[in-house]
Parts: sequence; C-alpha cells; structure tokens
Amino acid sequence: MATASGSGLTRRRGAAGATGDNENGESSRVASPAPRKNEDTRSPDTAYESGANGHKIAFDPRDISENEERSKQPKLTLMEEVLLMGLKDKQGYLSFWNDNISYALRGCIVIELAFRGRISMQKDSNRKRWPLSDRLIEVVDETLTGEVLLDEALKMMKSSEKMSVSSWIDLMSGETWNLMKIGYQLKQVRERLAKGLVDKGILRTEKRNFLLFDMATHPVADGGAKDEIRRRVRAVLTQRTVVLPGTPFLPDGIEFRYLRTIAMLCAAYAANVLENALVTLGHEARERAFAQVDELLAEYSQWPFGKRTGGNTAIGANLDQVIRDEVNQAKDKELQLEVVAACLSVFTRLDSLI
Repeated sequence: MATASGSGLTRRRGAAGATGDNENGESSRVASPAPRKNEDTRSPDTAYESGANGHKIAFDPRDISENEERSKQPKLTLMEEVLLMGLKDKQGYLSFWNDNISYALRGCIVIELAFRGRISMQKDSNRKRWPLSDRLIEVVDETLTGEVLLDEALKMMKSSEKMSVSSWIDLMSGETWNLMKIGYQLKQVRERLAKGLVDKGILRTEKRNFLLFDMATHPVADGGAKDEIRRRVRAVLTQRTVVLPGTPFLPDGIEFRYLRTIAMLCAAYAANVLENALVTLGHEARERAFAQVDELLAEYSQWPFGKRTGGNTAIGANLDQVIRDEVNQAKDKELQLEVVAACLSVFTRLDSLI
C-alpha cells in the first residue's frame, strides 16, 4: 500500500503517481521516471468516477470484479461450512482430537476452486488410464476469487508444475517428505477460516484461558448460517424427496446447488464433524443418515457420477435426477466436475492416509 506523504492520502493497488503541471509550468506532483524503451506505458489499473461534490474518486476495477464474483457464489465457501459444523457453538473451538478436519479442509479448497471454474482436469484422453485422484489438474482461469485461501492455492497451482488431485491435497496439508515442496503447505487454515467468518459476521472473537496460556476462540455470533447448514444436511439425509429452498446463504441462482451440498456432506463426513448436524435425530434415524452419506460418497467419488443400484431408495429418491440435470446444464464444465469427484475419492480413503 503506497502512501502519498504530502497529502496523507492512501491509495490501494495503484501504480506510481503521474506527473502534472500547474498553470505556471511548475510541477505540482512528484515526477515519475521517464519510461524506458519498450516499457509498458499503459495507465494503471485504476478508474475514476465523479463523487457527489464533483471530485473524482479513484477505485480499483478489480474490486468490482470481486464483488461480481461474490454475487455469483454462495455466501460461505465449502471450507467455511465444514469448519462451522465442527465448531462448538459457545466455546468457539474445534475438538482437539480431530485429526481429519485439516486434511478435509484442503480437499474442500480444491473442490471450491473447481466449482468456481478456476481449475479442471488436464484435457488428455490418456488420463482415464489413471485413477481419478492421480489425474493431473491445471489452472484454466487465474482470476482471483476474493477469498484469501482460495487465491493463495490458485497462485501456487498456477506457478507450479501440474500435479494430481491427491498430490495437491497432500502438499497443502504438509503431508510430504520432499523438503523441496514443504513450502506448498497452507498454514493456519482453521484460524484463517475462522477469522474470515468473523469478518462475515458469523463468528466473533474471544480470549479463553487454557491452563497456562490464553487462546483466541471464535464462538458463533449469528446462528442463522449454522442452522441453515443443519437444515440442508437433514433434508438430504432424511427426506424421501430432497428440496433445497433458496436462502441468503445459498440463493436459488447459484450453480450446482445440490451438488455443492453433496460435496459439503461428504467433506463433513470425512472430517468427522457430520454428527454435529445430526444431534437432534434419534439413534436409528442417525444410523440411517450415516448409511445414506456412505452411499452418496460411493456414488459421487467416481466419474461420471455413478447411479445407486438398490441402496436406501426411501431417502433422497430424486437426488440422482436433480444432480444429473445440474451436470447436463453445464456440459462445458465436465472436466471441472471430474476434479470434484477426484477429491471425494480421496475422502473415501482418508482414514488410511492420516
């Protein structure tokens, strides 16, 4: 962030100041160096609009593109939904004994980038010789999303050699013996996600004393988001006909609404936090719900997505058709959805990986 020392004005993302002369021919601003030969002399990525007082107001067009991006996406990312499910409402922290959630959250980052059209499987007819999780992924759109963790992962993928889905999840989790690739690990993912939810008004920050030290915790400030997630979970895992009405957190116009919910369920299951959304169910209903998510994980961890043969048809009888309709409406995005299936296939063997 560059600060103009004379006026005290702060300007984000702008390039060096331009020169300007007053009526007497005297320079009224600090002059920029003369452009070198073959140097790009295009104007900086800053635009202006007239304010109410007639003065020009500088703004960054990328801010507008980020706002447009957010308007097309759910209010919460998959990672945030899974973290919220595992978070204790009043205490504001995750279980200390949960080893799976960190790995599952990195998988959610890859899934979210695929849903947003940033990455896809490498288009190579020979890729089908390999298991889903061993197929290479590539960046197809390097436009930033406005979500810090997603953008950090996207930049790494863009600047790196092409690697497989399972390799990226391993590297971002720090699960590697290769010292040359230890820098790919995404640090403090849980804490950064929690702070992002604080910024969105879902959580708040408190200090709690744990024996000899203080620790920042993030209790739930707005229970509406978590309640909406629980309702979606129960709708998919307990109802014969699944209907997901639009909400402020998952509006009707969002692409892949049902497939996103399936991915969230499977990720929460792999992260050992799904049970927190099912506490209001009786024992038998809870067991049926876990059997249902087992079937969903088996069905959607293959590509093309499988169709259940038999199974518990009393629950979610319309899901196959609804998901098929979503996929058919996005035929040009099949390579991106293949990445989603690959991540879910990694989740099926998560216990053996950790």
